[in-house]
Parts: sequence; C-alpha cells; structure tokens
Amino acid sequence: MSRRRPTPEELEAARDRVLPDVVADGLRVLFCGINPGLMSAATGHHFARPGNRFWPVLHLSGFTPRLLIPAEQDELLTYGLGITNVAARATARADELTDEEYREGGRILTAKVERLRPRWLAVVGVTAYRTAFGDRKARIGPQERTIGGTRIWALPNPSGLNAHWTAATMAEEFGRLRTASEQHRVP
Repeated sequence: MSRRRPTPEELEAARDRVLPDVVADGLRVLFCGINPGLMSAATGHHFARPGNRFWPVLHLSGFTPRLLIPAEQDELLTYGLGITNVAARATARADELTDEEYREGGRILTAKVERLRPRWLAVVGVTAYRTAFGDRKARIGPQERTIGGTRIWALPNPSGLNAHWTAATMAEEFGRLRTASEQHRVP
C-alpha cells in the first residue's frame, strides 16, 4: 500500500484543503487531531506525515491489533474508532491557526459529538483542547467536561515535534484511554 510522497508543489496545493472525517455513529473513541497537515491533505489520509506517531502509538497502546498505515484509516471504524479535527483547514503548521479558528472548531466539534455520540472524544493536543473549549487549566487525561453522554480525554500531541513525550509514554496514556473506553457506558 505504499504510495509515492507528494511533491513540494502538491503539498503547497493542499493548503486550506479539508480532509473528510473517518466517523460513524456510536464510536468507542473519536480521536480529534488539531488540523490536517499538508501531507495529510495531499494524500487524503489523517496523520500521514512520516514521523507523526499517531499510528504507531495507536497500535502500541492496544487500540489496533497491528500497525496500520494512514491509507488504512477506514479500518479504524471496525474497531469502533474514528478521526476528526478541531480545525478543518490544512496548514503546514498548527500555529497558523487563529484562536478564533480553534474556538469555532470547538463549537463545530461539539455539534458533531452531539450527533455521533461516541463514548469518548480524545483530543490529541492539550493546548488545542484548552483553546477550543476555553479550559486553560486542562491537563492530559480525562476531563470533567462532557458533551452529552460523551466523556473527553486530552491526549499528548503525536507530532514528531512534541519532544516532551516518547512513543512509549504516549502509548501508556493512550492505553489508559483504551482501558476506560472498554468500560460500559454510564447511563
């Protein structure tokens, strides 16, 4: 399933493109990235940049029985998992987004979660969560806030630029969420 890498011109042409969600009703966990990077927008696959640790950490934490590649993202639905983003438009770096885009993304995400009703919303990037939901004191882990019956968990950003977390320590935190997501939904 290996494909050629997009050219610099193809990457630049992907700027501001919107990447479709991988979602279904009633997921166990809806993972929410910050926004698509240019590699993801150019390939049409979430977390596609080489060096992004999302797919390896998903496997290491036990969410998937094998390491998936970005082109296999639709297979997540068979495990009760999905992917969306706080902000829809693709950028080269997340710092190109404005605070208003994060806040608007939080409103859109809230409506999406109300409609899809996943058991957990997992925002990968605590700073994105803080800005999108106006919760400046949020920490990695389960949050007090809920959206209807959906619980929220802030996870570390799997970007290779996040040097504070290793793949192993990220997998531990993702694993805590996996364990929680396997518990029965509280009415």
